Amino acid sequence: MSHFRHAVKNRDQHILTLRTICGVLLVLLLLTCVGWMLAPRNLTVHNPPDLRTGSTRPWWEVPPSTVYSFAFYIFQQLNAWPKNGAEDYPAKISALSAYLTPACQDFLQLEVKRRADGGELIDRVRVMYEIPGRGYSTRSVTVRDRDNWVVRLDLVADEYFHAEPVKRALVRYPLKVVRWEGDAERNQFGLALDCYDYTPQRLEASLPDTQQGGTS
Repeated sequence: MSHFRHAVKNRDQHILTLRTICGVLLVLLLLTCVGWMLAPRNLTVHNPPDLRTGSTRPWWEVPPSTVYSFAFYIFQQLNAWPKNGAEDYPAKISALSAYLTPACQDFLQLEVKRRADGGELIDRVRVMYEIPGRGYSTRSVTVRDRDNWVVRLDLVADEYFHAEPVKRALVRYPLKVVRWEGDAERNQFGLALDCYDYTPQRLEASLPDTQQGGTS
């Protein structure tokens, strides 16, 4: 009789152990499901331009070369007025809003008004490009912290009025770039321009004798 009582007791203990293990496994499964739901669906990884020698870096680290190319591309597009600056400049600000912080958008809107009041936009055509020999270098980008950078762009700004050149300015633009996870559908870079870190500096200027334009 004692033999049967021990067998029943061992069986009950084994069943209890199995139930405990099942409970632990269920808790782990729930934790895994929660982690899976909270994990990001898309992950942006920034690779350096030259991958011939390979690259090992944390996934969240943005190389300075990537920050520079982003700042140059967006800023160049902002200042590309193919027909009429009075229409092209506000349209570019709107089209590139996903790559601009709200504070930078407000600053640019005020600049549009200032330029319009000064007669610097109507029928103005504008292009920007790098000064030859002053492209990206290790000194072009200052890393403030993981999410903030200052990019120095040495650019030529050419402006025309009815196909007549009115201004050529060589300027250093110190642009603030921040990490920006606002709208991944419209902004795949995960970065945004925060306008100027300080006042742009005129490097040198060459203006036509017939007419001089406004500020850069």
